[in-house]
Amino acid sequence: MTLINRLIKVLLMSKSPRTKIPRRETSPADLTRAALVRAALKLFGRQGFDGTSTREIAAEAKSNIGSIAYHFGGKEGLRAAAGDYIVETIQTVAGQAMGTLDASAPNDAEAARAQLFTVLERMVAFIVASPQAGEIVQFVLRELSHPTAALDRIYDGVFEPTHRRLCLIWEQATGEAAESEATRLTVFTLIGQVVYFRIGREAVMRRMGWRDIGDAEAARIAAAVTDNLGAILAARKDRRL
Repeated sequence: MTLINRLIKVLLMSKSPRTKIPRRETSPADLTRAALVRAALKLFGRQGFDGTSTREIAAEAKSNIGSIAYHFGGKEGLRAAAGDYIVETIQTVAGQAMGTLDASAPNDAEAARAQLFTVLERMVAFIVASPQAGEIVQFVLRELSHPTAALDRIYDGVFEPTHRRLCLIWEQATGEAAESEATRLTVFTLIGQVVYFRIGREAVMRRMGWRDIGDAEAARIAAAVTDNLGAILAARKDRRL
């Protein structure tokens, strides 16, 4: 089973078969909003906010240019909506990957370590192998270079809570304080190595002789990333002995 298929399977299994979710008809207005957000995410990431016109966004979304003002109040509102879309998307992926932290079992280090490996595997599946993640990362990199209110939304909705949660899992896995400087920096390195394979995608493919990074290549990347995690955990264990 591929990494992508495994992630999809987990997402589907998280919904109880006994729970019937009422189907909501998608209105034309909803479809237009969604198309505009996706178009903005793509074009803002590629061309920058100032380098993208509302006319280009409307054309990409196959929508009327007036619909941007109608639904979002203008280009700035559309950028904020793109930020909210990123938050919602990554919250779903991260939530499924990290699960619920069991505060009642603070000494279950083995389970916490297994959770860290699972998180990294699913991060690779989404960030490295998912085409959707490419547009998200491009948008976020633009925001990190020139911060706006959209970055505030993304930081508050994704960066800070996800990083904090991973630090708590690290504390369970190693006994090191979640908010120590060493833990926070270590968690950043774990995330950073995965993100590099997206932002350095072209260089990686050239050096590895790959034509693309699909499921098979992502599996090899996941193996390397989790090997690194295993080495870090082993070094921490030796340090405590």
